[in-house]
This record gives sequence, structure tokens and C-alpha cells, in this order.
Amino acid sequence: MEIERKFLVNNNAFIDEAYKKHRIIQGYICSDAERSVRVRIREDKAFLTIKSASNERGWSRYEYEQPVPLEDARELLRLCLPGLIDKIRHYVKVGAHTWEVDVFQGENEGLIVAEIELDSEEDVFKLPAWIGQEVSGDPKYYNMMLAKQPYCTVK
Repeated sequence: MEIERKFLVNNNAFIDEAYKKHRIIQGYICSDAERSVRVRIREDKAFLTIKSASNERGWSRYEYEQPVPLEDARELLRLCLPGLIDKIRHYVKVGAHTWEVDVFQGENEGLIVAEIELDSEEDVFKLPAWIGQEVSGDPKYYNMMLAKQPYCTVK
């Protein structure tokens, strides 16, 4: 189970706090209200991920992820639905948790979203000053929706 909360980011202060970053390119082989199958390339690593729909709060869902050879992932990206996600992910340690802050590129440029993965829905965590509105469970901020309907078309 993946337990995750998602927030908009107010400013770029997180950049100075990040201890590493990666470029991520991903596409969706299929995506609907019940499930998604994603291909992701993160630097020189690649993964195939299957996710179920989120629970009512939008915090938890089943996730299965498997590494795949990089060349296979590049081929699979050609089979994906239109609309690739291109983003730079920054990793920021805050208290006992690591925030993943995605700065979107391309048609989603201007959107910055921070996610925190938790061990349970009851986990307590610290909100950094650069965190804004919570958007957990808001489908328009799901990566699969941003691939279909980019931020530039809905902001």
C-alpha cells in the first residue's frame, strides 16, 4: 500500500534544502478511474508501476512497482498514451520524513507539487513553510491526469 499526501508549493525555498534531485520522464500505458499502468525513467533507472484507484480521502492506494531494463522502458514509452510527464524531483528531509518536490516541465511548467509518503494515514508530520494547499485526492493533480490534461490548460 502506498500512503501519500500531496500539496501545492508556495515558493522555491525548498531548492536550497534539497539534498538530491532527479529528472523523471513518465508515460501511461493505460489509465482510468480504477487503475493506471505507468512507465517511468529516472536518470538511468526504469520502472513499470501499476496503481489502483485511491481511497475516498485520496491518501492510500495499492501500488506495485518493478524495475525494468532502461532500453525496454524507452520502447514502452513509445506505446504510451499521448502526454508524457517531465519533471525534476527534489528530495528534502524535514523531521523524520522526506518530501519529494516535483517541479514540472513542458506543458505542466509552473506547477510544483510536494508529496510525502507515510507509514499510516495517522502519521504526524511537519509541514515546511513552503507548503501550500493540500491537493490529496484532487484528480487534476494526479500525474496521469496531468498527462491527459496538462496544467497549462487548467490553471
